[in-house]
Amino acid sequence: MDPRLARPVLRTATPPQPPPPPPPIEAMPLQKPPGALDGVGEADGQNSSNPQDDGGFKLKFCTVCASNQNRSMESHLRLALASYPVISFGTGSLIRLPGPTITQPNVYPFNVTSYSQIYSELSSKDPRLYRANGVLTMLERNRDVKFGPERFQDWPVGKPRLDRYKKDRGSKGVEGGVVDVVITCEERCWDAVVDNLLERGSPLNRPVHIINIDIRDNHEEALVGGKAILDLANSLNACAKEELEKSGEAGRDNGMGEGRQSFDQRVPEILADWQERWPHLPALWTLGWF
Repeated sequence: MDPRLARPVLRTATPPQPPPPPPPIEAMPLQKPPGALDGVGEADGQNSSNPQDDGGFKLKFCTVCASNQNRSMESHLRLALASYPVISFGTGSLIRLPGPTITQPNVYPFNVTSYSQIYSELSSKDPRLYRANGVLTMLERNRDVKFGPERFQDWPVGKPRLDRYKKDRGSKGVEGGVVDVVITCEERCWDAVVDNLLERGSPLNRPVHIINIDIRDNHEEALVGGKAILDLANSLNACAKEELEKSGEAGRDNGMGEGRQSFDQRVPEILADWQERWPHLPALWTLGWF
């Protein structure tokens, strides 16, 4: 039986006494905001070095968090700097950023609001507050990566991403509007992605791996999570490249072919190996369809 038709779900548990996590990335000390950076108050290792861009095969990635602001954007930037084709999204109903109190978040609509627009507005409201809690620094990074936050549920999968998106970091390679792997940063975002793809009804009949890595929504954990996601991307890409070299590239462009099937079968094993290197970041996996 084709393992991709079984729609399995792999849940890997954190060991009771994990070894110490990898050394944290040096980060500027920041005052914690009154709430999370992605979707405030919304109810809804070993291979981590950047590979050289040798023009070889690269898997296409998508990173997802609640508001497409902190965790998904940190991993988007890391993957782009490593020459991976990558896009990113949020799954919330609105963009939510910390405000003066936990009950007063700054709220913006997806798809039409730019990072520069949010930066200008918050700078004019209270530059001292938003600089102290790291929001302005985060937005400065984000606006250098792409235009603005996008919502996963509004993404027209398979529609070419041209014009407005061509200046986004990591846009080369994802112009066709499809990816091979979706990585979410919170379980509720993983649930939202899986449910949304089921609702779409798989019009392209193209497989996509959906992986969740639980990352706490603060600046420091986003840095560590971005490093872990890059490590996983390197492992997945090395496996995919190996299988394509053994089996040929027939069917690669539409997510089919013997090489792709062999890669799909090995993903749970790769994720289990990765989990041993990052035991403090619990992971989920399933296979979905575009």
